Amino acid sequence: MANPFLQLLKHLEMELQHLEERLRNIEVLLLSQKTVLNFDEAASYTGLSKSYLYKLTSAAQIPHFKPQGKHIYFNKTEVDQWLQRNPTKPSNKESVEEKAATYITLKKIGGVR
Repeated sequence: MANPFLQLLKHLEMELQHLEERLRNIEVLLLSQKTVLNFDEAASYTGLSKSYLYKLTSAAQIPHFKPQGKHIYFNKTEVDQWLQRNPTKPSNKESVEEKAATYITLKKIGGVR
């Protein structure tokens, strides 16, 4: 016979995991509704490490605000625009072959180093 205490413990662990997942979903929904993100929220939202995000802010490579000179905030719309800069276009087989042929031709005549 299984120990009722162990069964209860296992059930509670499963419930806790379920509640944690629901909490994560709620946090994601709340974050999606905000227009201004604090530093931690911006790191979570972008998927960037905090150290890299600090590096970007100190080099002014990402739009941000310091209203009182200490805490860093981000406008979510500007972060979205920053994330979507420098888009790349998907390559189809013909364009890849064309680029390869151009490269080979230029390489043969000394145009590519």
